[in-house]
Amino acid sequence: MAALGLIATPASAHLATTPTLTGFASLPALTFVPGSEPSGAALGTAPVNGIAAPWDDQPVQGFSGVLPNGDGTYDVLSDNGFGNKANSADFLLRIHRIGPVPQTGKVDVLGGLNLTDPDAKVPFPLTRTDRVLTGSDFDVESIVRDRDGSLWIGDEFGPWLLHFDRAGRLLTAPIPLPDVRAPENPAGTPNLGGSKGFEGMAHSPDGRYLYPLLEGTVAGDTPGDLRFNEFDVRRAAYTGKRWTYRLDSPSNAIGDAIPVDANRFLIIERDNNQGDAAALKRIYLADRRDRNHDGVMDKTLVVDLLAIANPRGVGGFGKVFRFPFVTIEDVALLDGRTIAVLNDNNFPGSAGRTPGVADNNEFITVKLPKSLNPDPRVLP
Repeated sequence: MAALGLIATPASAHLATTPTLTGFASLPALTFVPGSEPSGAALGTAPVNGIAAPWDDQPVQGFSGVLPNGDGTYDVLSDNGFGNKANSADFLLRIHRIGPVPQTGKVDVLGGLNLTDPDAKVPFPLTRTDRVLTGSDFDVESIVRDRDGSLWIGDEFGPWLLHFDRAGRLLTAPIPLPDVRAPENPAGTPNLGGSKGFEGMAHSPDGRYLYPLLEGTVAGDTPGDLRFNEFDVRRAAYTGKRWTYRLDSPSNAIGDAIPVDANRFLIIERDNNQGDAAALKRIYLADRRDRNHDGVMDKTLVVDLLAIANPRGVGGFGKVFRFPFVTIEDVALLDGRTIAVLNDNNFPGSAGRTPGVADNNEFITVKLPKSLNPDPRVLP
């Protein structure tokens, strides 16, 4: 097992008047699934940020979705592998379970499961004959747990919705988004950029609806406008309703979307820079009721991830903590005033914390100055 060091501040931090860092953890970049399969064969042997491929095992890398389990553990969805279909055929799509151990100040990688298609629900050829899913088959980016324990996962290659049972077995054929196709989709002419599918996915508090959010603008839409669609879980079909999330800049991207209640959602928005060059890494509260009637979801800044107060020096950092990663793809609401945020480290490609050094997977908790007053049903 790999371990993370978790550092937390005393409960008095809840008196802060600005978003304040209350916990920090860092999973080393060179963390692998014990006894797994070789990976990274298509990356070449030249070191990237000081790390050379291939490897004897599967990396525990790049978290693109997170589910708090309510018992102090988290299920985290690894990204599609090493960046694209061509180089990720030997990366197995996997959900890992991580858990903090307050007594020791560490967090362990507790295990996990691979995603599979044993009943041949996928209608196109897969990379592996054993139907274990890889990063060349799907680019998984977002995850929601259904009331029955099954898992809905948002993909970018379709974009498709993928429904798995609790053991990671695909239950139905991939569900396409009507009239939207990425370049990796074999169904027809693309009208969405590559790797711009379902980056975030929220759900209604009662579990009836899913709200997958595209990362990119569909051709013909206003640049920077992202479609936020409604999917009926009971009918297994889109309702035809959708809303628009407008990026601060068309060059930005979103990283995640989770519910606060029936109308409000936390959405990560980021620029495409890292380290000192990072200028915009934010979490917004987006409201689909559009109270100013401008045709897009209302946005209120919740946390500037480049300017988090850190008066107690949590993690050994200074008074202002920066989360300066190119891809920040995970947010979880732990209670009305506490969120957890994780990065996707694009193993081994990103170096946002230290130039030339492959990023770790970092886990932080942030206390907000006032409650978001969430619907209790969206809390772990």
